[in-house]
Amino acid sequence: MVKTGKPKVDSFTLDIVKDSLIAIGEEMFYALARTSMSPIIYEVLDYASGLTDSKGQLLTQGNGVTGFIGMLSFMVRETIEKYNKSGDLKPGDIILINDPYGGGGSHLCDVGLVMPIFYDGELIAFSANKAHWTEVGGKDAGSMSTNSTEIYQEGLQFPCVKIFEEGKLNQAVVEIIRANVRFPDLSLGDLWAQVAALKTGERRVQELCEKYGKETVVNSIHYLLDHGEQLALKSLRELPKGVYTAEDYIDDDGIEKGPFHVKVKVEITDNEFICDFRGSHPQVTGSINSTLTGLVSAVRTIYLAITNPSQDVNDGSFRPLRVISDKGSIFNAVRPAPVSMYWESMLFGADLIWKALAPVIPNRLSAGHFLSVCVAILSGKHQDTNEPFLIVEPSVGGWGGDKEKDGASGQFCILDGETFNIPIEVCETRNGVLVDEYSLNTDGAGAGEFRGGYGVVRSYRSLTDNQYFTGSFGRHKYKPWGANGGKDGSTNYFEFVNSNGEVSAPFGKYNQYPLNKNDVTRLVTGTGGGYGNPLKRPIDKVIWDVKNEYITVEQAQRDYGVTLNPDTLEVVEISAERKELEEK
Repeated sequence: MVKTGKPKVDSFTLDIVKDSLIAIGEEMFYALARTSMSPIIYEVLDYASGLTDSKGQLLTQGNGVTGFIGMLSFMVRETIEKYNKSGDLKPGDIILINDPYGGGGSHLCDVGLVMPIFYDGELIAFSANKAHWTEVGGKDAGSMSTNSTEIYQEGLQFPCVKIFEEGKLNQAVVEIIRANVRFPDLSLGDLWAQVAALKTGERRVQELCEKYGKETVVNSIHYLLDHGEQLALKSLRELPKGVYTAEDYIDDDGIEKGPFHVKVKVEITDNEFICDFRGSHPQVTGSINSTLTGLVSAVRTIYLAITNPSQDVNDGSFRPLRVISDKGSIFNAVRPAPVSMYWESMLFGADLIWKALAPVIPNRLSAGHFLSVCVAILSGKHQDTNEPFLIVEPSVGGWGGDKEKDGASGQFCILDGETFNIPIEVCETRNGVLVDEYSLNTDGAGAGEFRGGYGVVRSYRSLTDNQYFTGSFGRHKYKPWGANGGKDGSTNYFEFVNSNGEVSAPFGKYNQYPLNKNDVTRLVTGTGGGYGNPLKRPIDKVIWDVKNEYITVEQAQRDYGVTLNPDTLEVVEISAERKELEEK
């Protein structure tokens, strides 16, 4: 029982109300998806929603994108800091925020809304959500550019302003949005969907207060947070104690050639999980910079995977976590650094910790995965209607093998979480493209006792002239790392095949590549790293991989020490190295 100075409530009631708060976050999540206008929200699920307490501590979060873990609470805290006088926040207020350097934490496309929840005149909680708008203006369609050099080129900034005041719409802000985005019906439609989700949260919390009483709800909030901390500390004490380090290189930023050196020192004690990124590269010219909020969210994601993946997310569970970074670094950029492709550095915040701890927590952490969001942005005119279209879509790739199984194929990166592709049928109907190919990228990389999972090949054929493609595919120079003797995976890239058959060089980043009718944009994502010595992979699994065209006969011989008859796939010879290992 939590000692709050309030009358005691039995533990059963506290648990019921606690679980009701969690359910409210989920209901808000579904309400947003069902009323949104953009495929990147209702198909991909690039958004998050939830509740915080009156101080901005996260209580529950319905999540599509794991990279938003924690960003809701930062948004609320910025709101509290700005509207810090009595009476500044009133029932019916809704605050609009996407400032990356404060509460926004990601890029301008991820627009957040915050709503204070009152009961009997007292502020008791906030409902909040954050969703990727297809457009917020800026110099390029989709509001993400690989060659932007300052935030002002990337779209509209909403510096924690009221879009509703005491229930009254600020029409001026709506008109500013309408005049500055290329697809106002989509952006404003998503705004109204977010408002609907916030009001769902407000209504449900007030109903909870009506049913159980305000004091019981407040006590349950304390109980929820303290329970989260207790679970986190219990998991933390089961981890190996010590100091662990890792370093890596971010390829480039689309302008500077790079590479950019990044590193982490992780210290685990009985009561703290400390991640120190000091000494990593300073913020860069291009748009791959992450702000501190983004870094913290990335760290929270991998921290949950390491401690207790099944735990409900709330700020209590993050009380043992500390994140340290140099201000003005690639992980902690300051205004006016561009951030529209922020995930290219943010992801390394999670991956460095992953890499540092994988050798000592093999039951929780696999070898490295393809890492990047691998975003594809394609704009132009539809062949039938001549109306403008815009594809904004993440790509799936290969995850690393682990101590028990092969890596997963065709999955989103750790930042994207449980999101989805836009179905090909929807893509072709709404946009001026045909999807020529969507297949596994069976390049045979990531060999191991448990091999890496495979990325994909996805090809868009333009059906009209004057289309433009922007892509940011990280890890296009430095491969996903293998673990425990497994081999590295393969890199991500995209290329263009002109209508005359001419193939471009492979790219990791390109801004606004011009395309005409029957030109093809070919996206290729990498294979994850392998786990364990490839010579330990059972022969029947090697044969099965060859039969299913995951690897070739040549790769079976080279990487796994198994020579097969190419016609019958019978074993012809076992290498001396493999025999020696088997004898041991």
